[in-house]
Amino acid sequence: MTATPVTTQTTPAAATSARQIYTRLLVYVRPYWKAFVIAILGMAFAAATEASFPLMMKYLLDTGFTAPEPHLVWAIPLGLVGIFIFRGIAVFCSGYVMAWITNNVVMDMRRAMFAKLLRLPTRHFDDNSPGTLISKVVFDTNYIAEASSSGFVSMIRETLTVIGLMGYLLYLDWKLTLVALSVGPLIITAVRKFGKRLREASQRGYESMGQITHILEESTGAHKVVKIFGGQTYENERFMAATARFRRAQMREAIPASITVPITHLASAISVAIIVYIALGDAQQHGKTSVGAFVSFITALLMLLAPVKRLTEVNNTISKGVSAAESIFGLLDLPGEPDEGSRSLGRARGDVTFETVRFSYAGASRPALDGIDLSVRAGETIALVGSSGSGKTTLVSLLPRFYSPDSGRILIDGEDIAGLSLASLRENLSLVSQDVVLFNDTVAANIAYGSVAQRSEAEIIAAAKAANAWEFIQAMPEGLATDVGSNGVKLSGGQRQRIAIARALLKDAPILILDEATSALDTESERLVQTALATLMQGRTTFVIAHRLSTIESADRILVMDRGRIVEQGTHAELLAKGGRYAHLYQLQFQSEAGQPDAAA
Repeated sequence: MTATPVTTQTTPAAATSARQIYTRLLVYVRPYWKAFVIAILGMAFAAATEASFPLMMKYLLDTGFTAPEPHLVWAIPLGLVGIFIFRGIAVFCSGYVMAWITNNVVMDMRRAMFAKLLRLPTRHFDDNSPGTLISKVVFDTNYIAEASSSGFVSMIRETLTVIGLMGYLLYLDWKLTLVALSVGPLIITAVRKFGKRLREASQRGYESMGQITHILEESTGAHKVVKIFGGQTYENERFMAATARFRRAQMREAIPASITVPITHLASAISVAIIVYIALGDAQQHGKTSVGAFVSFITALLMLLAPVKRLTEVNNTISKGVSAAESIFGLLDLPGEPDEGSRSLGRARGDVTFETVRFSYAGASRPALDGIDLSVRAGETIALVGSSGSGKTTLVSLLPRFYSPDSGRILIDGEDIAGLSLASLRENLSLVSQDVVLFNDTVAANIAYGSVAQRSEAEIIAAAKAANAWEFIQAMPEGLATDVGSNGVKLSGGQRQRIAIARALLKDAPILILDEATSALDTESERLVQTALATLMQGRTTFVIAHRLSTIESADRILVMDRGRIVEQGTHAELLAKGGRYAHLYQLQFQSEAGQPDAAA
């Protein structure tokens, strides 16, 4: 088994500053500005109570214990309790409201990311694993939630607390306060320097988490292959390597995250020591400083250390949130699927024309399609055969504009599909692929999916009957309301295929793309599916990617493709009579024993 590489998308947000990211995050906060104001007021009230404690200490030491007034004996304790009650209410309100805002912002961001994923071009999914995309939607938003709730609340509350305590310190002794402020530049420099390193380390951590998610998604999805081919050791080694990379990234985060706090503490301790030295010397020489004022100053200064410490710690959380936001905005800034067409096709007749169409995949050594000229009449069935890599799937992928041709045109009923809106174009197309996609929902929801979701139960039943699916649906415990499980795991291969055919029948699009999937079915299931396909193809322009040549003998025209070109075309009988490439493929396939690989696959 070959590991699919996890690519890291280069995004416009990669070079943005933290300030720009903060500003952009505020766009998501803007709808909740009223609640945000309430939260800020709650934090401001909570911060205002901090300065009341050293103020109370000054009063008690200078006045309260020397000549206490009778009413102060009970008034001060009650006031102390009242302050804590007031502070508790303010902290609860601000914390709860910020949590409400944060959860709404994260919900909005996840919705925006999912909406973007639905609009991304097919090329993006070719280049990025599902695990990487899932990691962005699930894990990166969690970091933003942490930074927005606990991180942002702490930053605002502690900043207001610092401002309040600094104001009180300036009121008590502005000279000593300036000494305390002298360590500020050292702390700010340390926080900025290590904050930048932390942000870079966090970005590597997110990439490593994407790799872990990718390996988990890939290994669990292919668990049967892993078990049959004894891939447990290989997959375990892949996972161990990915988790080791994540651990190293986390340890790189730990260095700047851990060192800022002791630096802050050391700088603050030096500041306190200098202040104590100056204050004691001043008291001995001049006796200006009262005991109450000095104790109150030191109390306020020591109280200042706690919010400063929390501010340095919260910088780590905020830095991680900024890195996560950078990753998220990188996804949101990706260009969506091109939809520049403005015309509406209505219901097409089904005439399809390819005019000298060329197409190459990025980085490919040769074109996937090299000058395709093809005219298909409405209602005609076209079968595509050829070896792997001949361009069959690419050709039909251009019809719904999963990819756009490098040159040439594709027309439906004479209209260039590049000028049609995607909705109008795809309304005229149905797809039944070899790898049937069913959603973890009911049978009815899988048949009436997307644009046909509002169809009546009678119409759903009619489609199920036409697809030879109604008999087994009726036998299910809850009929149409039965859950099919993840990708239809509760159904057999033939049942899943017939549900997909019923979905296409209900849509009733005039152009049909079939990636024939009967090769993996037993004889009875194949017969039922072939009958259902015959019903589905009636009156529709049909493109069939053929894996078993026996299933396309009745096609109106068979195209033999090789290296992006149509090398032969004609009916089954005409091509056999030519004795060319198709005849060779047909002979090889029917000489092989049952269960051996198809030469035309």
